[in-house]
Parts: sequence; structure tokens; C-alpha cells
Amino acid sequence: MRWIVNDLEDLRRVAGEFLAAAGERRVFALEGPMGVGKTTFVKAVAEALGVEDEVTSPTFAIVNEYRTKGGETVFHFDCYRLKDAGEAMDMGCEEYFESGARCFVEWPEVVEGLLPEGTAVCRLAELADGRRVVELED
Repeated sequence: MRWIVNDLEDLRRVAGEFLAAAGERRVFALEGPMGVGKTTFVKAVAEALGVEDEVTSPTFAIVNEYRTKGGETVFHFDCYRLKDAGEAMDMGCEEYFESGARCFVEWPEVVEGLLPEGTAVCRLAELADGRRVVELED
């Protein structure tokens, strides 16, 4: 699936359609260059899921945990500062990924070997005119 995001308001529509297309998948590897909007995308998806807390970048915390209005847990990872998969294992990444909660992982290449089978790859890119592209691999 592929979506063009025209502006921040349009991102809400895309987030809802993304969740519908994702189905039962729970772990999402978010790929894209720095500044493309990965965290902004997770904010929109979390809002679509019913998270009312402010969603912020987990750059320094590595992982943030949120709850939806319905009590579902959502984890948001930023693995940019991790040195390697061993460091991710030490912090228990595998347990998060296997928890059944939705997990959104920025900079997934650092933890690639730890991601469970069936992880959905989501690529974000910027077009020349500033719009964003979101692609979800089937």
C-alpha cells in the first residue's frame, strides 16, 4: 500500500487507512531518513488508535509507552542511539516485540535480527514538493 501525505491534516486520513491496511500486524519497522516525519507519523497513528497522551520522540528514552482509551498498549522505539542489537537485548526489546502490543520502531536496522517474523516494513520518504510518501509492504 502507498499513500501520499499532502499536509499534517491529511496525515490523519493516512494514519487511519494505514491501520486498516495493517490488519493484525503488531510490529512496524519504520524506515526513512532523519527528518522525514517518522515520529510525526507515529503521533498520528497513536491518535487514530485512541492515545490521548502527548506522543514524543523516544530518542533519549529509547522506548515510550502509551495507552489507548481502550487500554491497549502502544510502544514507540527510537533505536538511533543504540550501538548494536546486544544493547537492545539488554533492555528487553524482544519482550516488547513479543508482547502482542503494537510496536513502532524507528531506525530498525539496529535491531533487525531481533524483530519478529511478520514485522511490517513501513517506508517514509519526502517528495521534491515537500509532501510525504508512506509505503507499507504487503
